[in-house]
Order: sequence, then C-alpha cells, then structure tokens
Amino acid sequence: MKYIVVLGDGMADYPIDEIGGQTPLEYAKTPMMDLMAEKSEIGLVHTIPVGMKPGSDTANLSVIGYDPKKYYTGRSPLEALSIGVPMKDTDIAIRCNIVTVSDEEPEYKNKKIIDHSSGEISTEDADILIQAVQKEFGNEEFHFYTGTSYRHLLIWDKGEVIEMTPPHDILTKTIGNYLPKKDVLAQMMEKSYDILNNHPINIAREKAGLNKANSLWFWGAGTKPALSDFEQKTGKRGVMISAVDLLKGIGVGAGLKNIIVEGADGTLETNYEGKAQAAVDALTKDGYDFAYIHVEAPDEMGHQGSLERKIKSIEYLDERVIKIVKEGMDASGEDYRILVMPDHPTPISLRTHTSDPVPYMLYDSTRKNARHMWLYNEREAAASGMDMPSGAALMEHFLD
Repeated sequence: MKYIVVLGDGMADYPIDEIGGQTPLEYAKTPMMDLMAEKSEIGLVHTIPVGMKPGSDTANLSVIGYDPKKYYTGRSPLEALSIGVPMKDTDIAIRCNIVTVSDEEPEYKNKKIIDHSSGEISTEDADILIQAVQKEFGNEEFHFYTGTSYRHLLIWDKGEVIEMTPPHDILTKTIGNYLPKKDVLAQMMEKSYDILNNHPINIAREKAGLNKANSLWFWGAGTKPALSDFEQKTGKRGVMISAVDLLKGIGVGAGLKNIIVEGADGTLETNYEGKAQAAVDALTKDGYDFAYIHVEAPDEMGHQGSLERKIKSIEYLDERVIKIVKEGMDASGEDYRILVMPDHPTPISLRTHTSDPVPYMLYDSTRKNARHMWLYNEREAAASGMDMPSGAALMEHFLD
C-alpha cells in the first residue's frame, strides 16, 4: 500500500455571500475530488491543539503525525533546517519576512503593512536585499540567511524567545502596537526601512508597478527542534514535496527526503504537474511508501483576500495535482490511499488563519463498491459525523 497526502494549505474557508453562501471549496469546479468522494471517507479533523496559535507550522506538524504540544519549538527553527543552517543549542531562530509598508508616514511606527509578501518577490531579488541587510546588521550575534521569496531567517546567538506578531495577521493595521518589545529587534526593523526603501531593487519595482520590499518583519522565534524519525515511527519511507522552507524543514527534521521540483515556487503559478509527477515517481519507481505534497497557493490567495484566485488555486489542485496523482497510481497497479485536506482555514474575509476544524477526504483504491452521494467540502464534512480529535489521530488512521 502507498500513501499520499495532498495538502492544500489554507484551503478551508467560510461561506461567502458573493458566491451564494458557498465556500470556495464548495464553489470550485473539482471533478476529480467529486469522483473520489463517492468512494471516500469524509470528515472533520482538529489540526490546531487547544491553546496553540493557528499556523502552517503547528498544523502541518499535526497532520504529519507530530503532536505540536510535544514537538513544536517555533516556526523559524524548522525553516532553519530547510535552509541548512546549523543551530547551536543557544541559538534563537527568527522568521524574517520582507514586507511592504506604507511610505507616506514620516515615523516608522505609524506605517501600515500593505503586503506581507512584497508582491511575492522573487528569491533572486530578495537575496540581494537580505545581503544588504546582512552587511549592515550582521555580526557575531546576528546573522541573516536567505530563504525563499519573502521568507527569510535571522539567527540570534544567545537570544530570547519573545512573542511577536505574524505580519499576515495585521495587514492594513498601524504597526506601532505590534513591534517587538525587544528594542534591538524593533530598531533593526525600523533601520531596515531606511536601507531598503530606496534600494535600487525597490526603485525598479516601483517603476514596474510592483510593491516595494521595503522593511523586515520579525516573528516566529524558537529554539533548535528535535523531531523523531518518520520512518522509525511509522515504518514508511517518505518524501516531502513543497516549495516552502517551513515544510522542507519539517521534512528534514522528520527524516523525509525533500524532492525539489523545478518551477515550484509557492505561488498560484507554481509547477503543480511537476509536484504531482514527482510524488508518483517516488512511490512507483523509487520505492518510497509515503508522499506529502504541499501546495501553498490557496493560503496565499486567502491572505491576499482574492476570492477569484483562491477558487482558481483549488481548481488547479484538483486538475493539476490530484488528477495526475490518481491516474498515475491507477496506471501503476499499486494499491494506494490519498488523503486530501487543508492544514487550517485561511478565510477570505479575515485574510489570516483560524483554528476551526478542517475537512478531510480519505480515498482508498481498494474500496471498489462503496458509493456515497456526498461531496468533499466543509459543509458535508461537518454533516458526516466523522470528527478526528487531532492530525496525529488522522495520520494514524490513514496509515492503519
């Protein structure tokens, strides 16, 4: 038996009047998921433990089978694993977004976050900006590392884990009340605006009608992580397929092989087909038992508040990932299971994550005769009566 998780990050949502009270998942045209639902188990799963903040870090740990209350040490340390940054026990890792802040207010504290992703800046452009920041601030205590797109890393030697706010939680809000309480971090963020706002990269971006990448934003601090090995825990050799450093870091920590797919970039225009085929090849040609395919686009579209693009991202997931995986596995003759789900909701109306339970669909190729009238979406999952208490419980059920 082979096992595939197709994770549509942030795919779940709330009913939206503009599309007749449906969610984007209900409204989207998803013929492959509709077909699979006829022979699938549908239900809800609670991926965010009570008392923990909803994020792709805690939620994906939960889905892969690691209780966040036991294993979570912060988001950024997982990203450090992906980038290949060796952390000392005394190091603190901090997520370092390059964001767009408004530039009309004279004082930094009065500015607003316009875009948490700086228009999904390319990694190449972002690297130039991170190098400029490292030149200004880098020393034995602080070191900046380039990640992917707008997502980067600060290592703080002998630092502190302090509470900081994710930038996607405060879009359009004045930043003064959300700056870190640690002066050295707040001062670096303010000074970064002076370094980046008129950098040649941003002058060119402004001329091209793109959002400037004109400030650092720190959040997600944590200590060196220690995950148990997935294969030792489950008996399954697995691969991780994602464009996002966080998920790659979870893969490294769990001993999954990270498969890098050319053109996979975490945006709406990512290489969906390449991800799907990489999973099929790993399972049918390379002897792996488990594949985790992570698609970031629904979450990004939720943060952007773009209903049309979120619907499109779900349709792409159906047509360009799930369809290819199912057809490839059918052709191989292997028995397989596919688990389709989000990690958390990212509602269009809120543009940030919530802790609501999410719908899952568990398809088993050996289940030949079962026929149901339901479809895969939030409403029907809630009506199914299936309610998994945690992602870890669902993963155990999936692999059973």
